[in-house]
Amino acid sequence: MAQGIIDTHCHLITPRYVATLQRQGLLLDEGFPLPQWSADRHLAWMDQAGIATSVLTLPAPYPLWGSPDENARCIREANEEAAELKRRHPGCFKFCASLPLPDVQAALREAAYALDTLGADGIRLATNARGQYLGAAELDTLFGFLNQRRAVVILHPHRPEPVNRQVMQQTPLALQEYLSETTRAVANMVGRNVLARFPGVRIVVPHCGAYLPLAVPRMKSLVPVMQANRLMGDVDWEANLAALYYDLAGAHSPEVIRMMLTITTPDHLLYGSDYPYATAQALTAGLQRMKQYLSEESDLQPFRKMILEQNARRLFGDAVEQDAVGAAPTQMVVRLAEIEVHAQYLSEYLAYAHEVDRLSVEREAGVVCLFPMQHADDSTRISILEIYASEEAYRKHVQTAHFLKYKQGTLHMVKSLRLPTMQPLDVKTMGKIFRKMN
Repeated sequence: MAQGIIDTHCHLITPRYVATLQRQGLLLDEGFPLPQWSADRHLAWMDQAGIATSVLTLPAPYPLWGSPDENARCIREANEEAAELKRRHPGCFKFCASLPLPDVQAALREAAYALDTLGADGIRLATNARGQYLGAAELDTLFGFLNQRRAVVILHPHRPEPVNRQVMQQTPLALQEYLSETTRAVANMVGRNVLARFPGVRIVVPHCGAYLPLAVPRMKSLVPVMQANRLMGDVDWEANLAALYYDLAGAHSPEVIRMMLTITTPDHLLYGSDYPYATAQALTAGLQRMKQYLSEESDLQPFRKMILEQNARRLFGDAVEQDAVGAAPTQMVVRLAEIEVHAQYLSEYLAYAHEVDRLSVEREAGVVCLFPMQHADDSTRISILEIYASEEAYRKHVQTAHFLKYKQGTLHMVKSLRLPTMQPLDVKTMGKIFRKMN
């Protein structure tokens, strides 16, 4: 992948896909017509706007109203077309594969085929498939598979099912119901701790987080009331929210980003265009406006490159290879921390260490690896392989709230500490290791 902006929210609309929807009578199922799309026009717009890579997904609607065999065949055709585009235009396109839900077993087969054979970069899930909403218990098997594969999942709203068609006529779905539908699906998953139970799954929430910046505080305040009435169980807010990333397709602004930062961190924000659902001119102008305020607003300036490029590269597994392979050994910081803990504090220390390791890897783009190990012959001796993308990344790491909490909370627990800086001998192979593990 060349250096440049990564677009995590855009769609391919091929003639075969359109013909399938037309055959099933679904062209206007979402209440408005599909826009025109071609790979050549998409690439031309990317070149004009300075976008290096676009992550393609199918739009709504899905061909899910035929027989199960027909649905699976249509989804397979769409995924193979996306894979062919990725093959023909290496580096320009990635894709997240669609699944023929609500048939969970068919979805499992398609997910395995897409990831293993087609080289899909993730999975695309609808907020609901014929009324089967994300968060439903019958989808736990699918999320278990996606968890094992550490899959990136891009969400996209579909019309609610069932739906009052008069509502769609009065207020087209894209104006309001899509935001409600996205919020509903994420709330369902949080309420059942889906993302906490399957922490390997990373979810990209579309359209600036929909209503989640408003909904999350309300949910947090009302869950105890629900629990008191035995309507809900415990909710692990930190683990659920940590799995969520957010694209900025739609009505982005400095104010919207600040509001989103009340429920997430800057390293979980991603650029998204929603191409081709607006004109190329409008999307280019919107991107230029984003670049401008990310450069001029002092509180947002540090996040400009993260939002436009780095966060997406890391999410999709490209940043590890790029940072390790493309950097000179002197740019990386590699340490092997050697720690001895007082025996009476061992359990408490391990809890602190687990928290800081997890939060650092999840939230800091520059933390490539924190790999703690306990010596087999002496449980009080801990070794931690630490790899940072640069000296700057390391300096930022030791200033974070989660690192300071660890450092201050464990001072009296540590008997001895050595932090020798190591010199990598084979940076190129190191990058391949992390890519292989992703």
